[in-house]
Order: sequence, then C-alpha cells, then structure tokens
Amino acid sequence: MPYLTAANDIKALIAKFSQAKILWVDTEIADYKSNPRLSLIQVLADSTDATGDATFLLDVLDKPELAKDFISQIMVNPNIEKVLHNSSYDIRFLGNDDAQNVTCTLKMSRQIPAYILPLPNRQLKTLIETLCGIAYVDKTEQSGDWAKRPLTEKQLEYAKMDAIYLAQVHQRLLEIIAQCYPEPVTENLIALGEKYQEIESQWKPLDSEIAEVKERFKAAMMAQKLKDSSYFQLASSITMKVDFMTLARLTQTQGIELNFPVTLTKEIQKQLGEIITDPSLEIEDIASWRLNSNVQQSRKSTTKKIVPAPESEDLTLLGKRYQEILPEWKLLDSEVEHLKERIKKAMLVQNKRNTPHFKLSSSSILKVDFASLAKLVQSVGVELDFMVTLTQYIQKRLGEAINKIDVQIEYITSWRMTAKTVEDEDEEIPF
Repeated sequence: MPYLTAANDIKALIAKFSQAKILWVDTEIADYKSNPRLSLIQVLADSTDATGDATFLLDVLDKPELAKDFISQIMVNPNIEKVLHNSSYDIRFLGNDDAQNVTCTLKMSRQIPAYILPLPNRQLKTLIETLCGIAYVDKTEQSGDWAKRPLTEKQLEYAKMDAIYLAQVHQRLLEIIAQCYPEPVTENLIALGEKYQEIESQWKPLDSEIAEVKERFKAAMMAQKLKDSSYFQLASSITMKVDFMTLARLTQTQGIELNFPVTLTKEIQKQLGEIITDPSLEIEDIASWRLNSNVQQSRKSTTKKIVPAPESEDLTLLGKRYQEILPEWKLLDSEVEHLKERIKKAMLVQNKRNTPHFKLSSSSILKVDFASLAKLVQSVGVELDFMVTLTQYIQKRLGEAINKIDVQIEYITSWRMTAKTVEDEDEEIPF
C-alpha cells in the first residue's frame, strides 16, 4: 500500500498510470459538508490484488496542481477505462463532464434485475458483502476527518481496501451481467416466450393492485388535504405551456435563438403539408421498435370493486397493503422487464418479426429543431396549432422576454406522489 505524499512521486505515478488500459479509482473527500475538496485519490491497476500491495494512495489535499495532473493524464484520457462506484459524485472532483471512458459500478448493478440480485440497495458496502463473500465491511472511516494530517493507520487501511473491494465488485458484476444477458443470436425465443407468460400471469394481478392502491392513496391524500403520510409524500409542480406560434413570433421579434427538438406528431405533419419536405428543416427520423404480445389477453372482470370514498380512506390500512405486496411485485416486475428486453433484442438480431408469443413492429419518430421550424412556418405563412412546454432551458433563454407573453401562458398544476421510505434508495453521495 504505497502512500504517496511527495509531489514528484505522485507525478511519476500518474505518468506511469497514463499508459494503463484500466484503473479502479476511488476518492476520499475532506470537509464534504462545508468545503468539499479532494483529500485522497486511490488507484489500483491490478484487479487480482487482494492485499493492497498494488493499491496507491495519492495525497492531494490542497494540492490542486496534482489533481489537475491526474485529471489531464488519466480522467480525460479515452484510452483508459476508469472504474468507480457512484462515479457521478467522484467526477465532480475529477474532471466533471470532461472525464471520459468512465465505468460506474453503481450503474452496472442497476442493470441487473432485482429478481437476480435482490438487494435492499446498491451501495458499495452492500455489493461487497453480497458479491464478494465478505461478512462485514466497516465503513465508519468513510465519514472520518479526511482534512486532518497525518491520516491514521485505520484511515489508510480503509482507503486501500475500498479500491480492492471496488475491483472485486466490478469483476463479479461483469460475470453476472454476462449471465443475465446471453448473446441474442443464441436465445431460444419459444422458451423465453413461455417463461414470460408464466411470470406475467403472476405479475399482472399484483401490478394492477399496485397501480390501484397508489391511485387511491393519491386521491385520498388530496381529498383529505394531506401532503405527508407515513408511506407517501404529495408534491405539486407547475408546468408552463404556450402556443407554438406565440413562442415563434416572440423569439423572432426578440432575436432569441431557441434550439430544442420538437416532435412532429401526425397532426403537426398534417398542418405542415408539403412544406415538411423543405430541406431547411433537417428532420431527424428516429426508428423505434415496439414489442407486443401475440397472446390473447384475458378479459378483465366486469365486477365493480367497492372502495371507500377518498375522504374516508384509511391511509394506514392502504399503506400497509402497499408495503405487503411491494416486495413480490418488484421482483416479478424486474423479471418481466428483463425477459421483454431479452426477447426484443433476440428478435431484432435474429431478424424475426413474429413468434408464437410476440410481434415486433417499427415506427418512426420525426424530430426537428424549434428554431428551424419557427423560421420556416413564419416565412411561408403557415400557422401551426399546438402547445409547447416551457422547460427550464427555454425560460432561461427567454429571460425577461417571457414577460411579454405572460398572459398567453397556460399554467398547469400537477401532483406527484412519491414513496416516503424507499428501501432500495441508492447513495447520492458516498457518506
């Protein structure tokens, strides 16, 4: 476990690792709550290292020039694969959007369906203990004082082992993903279809009940004027919409260039008529494939279920039922989605549009840049009638000019219900 503090030693190591094909990287952050800054960069180049002899700890606390050196030679180098857990956090300190060829083990773990890897969360500690056969991983040093020098032996040992564990988790995830997703060309579509039907018959009643319970819970919270309960939270948001032509004229008169994609629905295509072929539009044609069941769906029961009025719903009882059926639904839902994904890929690769269980159909989505569309329709005098959602990007680009169309903006309030306690919540930051 070489612990490097001298600038020349760290620079020499960075130069050496700039020739590597793959590196497992971790960081420790000092004063993460008040003034977050890099304390350590842990680097491992040998995934077979189980002792830490090949794990290097680079002390870069308050040495921004060394961090820049690591970023320029390692993080932005597309020829080196960098493996991190919850990489979106670490790369805030290691190059941000400039970082290239980054593999995130948190994202990898999410590719694995819950029924194959049923874990309460995808935190590194949980993955280590589950996938690497390690009974207990002590993470108390994670929230330790990484701004203090000298670092303790316990901190150095913790930092070293994190890189080792990361490499082990990465290797196991690669193995599991390979097993989860066989080569599409070799898939047996008949067997997959039969398996899907078997799982779907168990999943469908639960899926229907989950949707019903959530719908009733939302209606009850709104009727009872509650924004918070033991199981769910209710939050409102406002969507701003404006007529396309109003926005087009505003941007033209104010000289504002708005560049965002507009989906050309069948109705908009009809309104455009022949000018849709105008080369200035530069229409993007995006092909998409949809998987549909060939199996006759059983009819839903016509018996109407008697439910309490929203004002008198027992939210505790409803919440308990939701928690009772949620675990089984999650496993079945993940298996249903996984099977559909495999079937779709296999049908595409094997060039099959029909099987006894599924049919594959294609459709095109036409997209065009707003500025191009606005300019064209105004130049030829065509009036388009559809609404545009004013996203944060559009509002920011419009700036004060948005006030000129305020009276023409439609404000739509929507309510969103989210689970209050999410068992599989992943770490946003590693503390």
